[in-house]
Amino acid sequence: MANSLYEFGMIGLGVMGRNLLLNMADHGFAVIGFDKDAEKGKALESSATAGTRVKGVVTLEDMINQLQSPRKIMMLVPAGKPVDDVLEALKPLLSPGDIIIDGGNSHYTDTLRRVISVKAAGFHFMGVGVSGGEQGARTGPSIMPGGDQEAYAHVKPLLEAIAAKVNNEPCVAYLGKGAAGHYVKMVHNGIEYAIMQLISESYELLKKAGLNNDQLHEVYKEWNSGPMQSYLLEITADIFLQNDDKSGQRMIDVILDKAGSKGTGKWTSQDAMDLAVPATIIDTAVSMRTISAYKEERVAASKIYKEPNIPISTETSLFISQVKDALQFATIMCYAQGMAMLHSASSALEMDIPLPEALKVWRGGCIIRSALLSVFYDALKQAPELPNLLLNTAVAEEVKSKEHNMRAVLVQATQTGSPAAGFMAALSYFDAYRSEKLPTNLVQAQRDYFGAHTYQRIDMPGSFHTTWLHH
Repeated sequence: MANSLYEFGMIGLGVMGRNLLLNMADHGFAVIGFDKDAEKGKALESSATAGTRVKGVVTLEDMINQLQSPRKIMMLVPAGKPVDDVLEALKPLLSPGDIIIDGGNSHYTDTLRRVISVKAAGFHFMGVGVSGGEQGARTGPSIMPGGDQEAYAHVKPLLEAIAAKVNNEPCVAYLGKGAAGHYVKMVHNGIEYAIMQLISESYELLKKAGLNNDQLHEVYKEWNSGPMQSYLLEITADIFLQNDDKSGQRMIDVILDKAGSKGTGKWTSQDAMDLAVPATIIDTAVSMRTISAYKEERVAASKIYKEPNIPISTETSLFISQVKDALQFATIMCYAQGMAMLHSASSALEMDIPLPEALKVWRGGCIIRSALLSVFYDALKQAPELPNLLLNTAVAEEVKSKEHNMRAVLVQATQTGSPAAGFMAALSYFDAYRSEKLPTNLVQAQRDYFGAHTYQRIDMPGSFHTTWLHH
């Protein structure tokens, strides 16, 4: 009987759910998927590799009854209420010890709540972040599991089999207690927002320097072949060559400049503020997507406020190399902010996130995979408790070598009227972080003047208040 049962079940056979199941089947696991839409079940079965065991069903009961014990079930449904609805439908059908995995983009606070309620019902629950998009799910994603360690032991062989591999190491690792998996995925998505914003700013500057789409393709392709190699640069290079079948123009030139978002960048930004960790580039990336949505107002404002009629004055090949360094500098700041956030959250939220493992998981399969991650991984391997990557010697040398060109690019950006808010946020963060003394003493004086909020002194301990004289 056991041989005819399936080893893993999936609830939700959209693109990600279907591709993850097919990936599992290709690695020798017998899998079954449930979706109310019968067509999705048929699409799952028809896409399966010959000789693999894959089945689609249209009722939860049908799936539950055909799973080996303890049942291992992943949900890939939209975040929020749909996850709670599925959990309620599952509870009466399951047996003690069964394992439920939420593989969607759930907010970590929801995951924490579910960990407690599912445990009370006698089942295991894990929040697992999955990154890599449609292609990654099919061929090897980055997987970020957290929560129930006993449950992880049951699913570890399967997750290691399907994950992306770097140096033959699977891009999956247990990332901590409670909602750690979804928390790490949230920060991953925040970093993703920030780097996408930075690349778009570099594109704007290079266009202002006179580069056409073919030249832009060559520049990003060349950048992607060296120490800056990353998935986002790789796809950026591809984008500039894509033709539009409707207009005959390049696809990039017919896409409206209004960005969408699913809210995960905003979550990162909000939580960074709650933790009191500066994530300024992520904050900026979220704000710039928001500004982009005000298209009609921007068009009206463009008629009132003319762009400075100042061209990029630096010689083109030199400017390209300066923008390359600026992008690398700012990208390092993105990762530094994201990892500082994980460092704080690990203890503040009692998740015990192993930071080197998070970086290891991101090295392959995910959207923010990059050659830089190996440098960061080595840094945190040497000093796992390092509060900020910028304090590592190797990272510092990289930053110092790019700093001059970062400043040079921002001079050009401000003179030509290019909104390089992400680059500016990266440099301002760096300048603030490396400043022994900030002008915040004035802020403290102001707070004490109008609200008696007190301040500390540089020459003696304690809190003080002054009766400020109005002159």
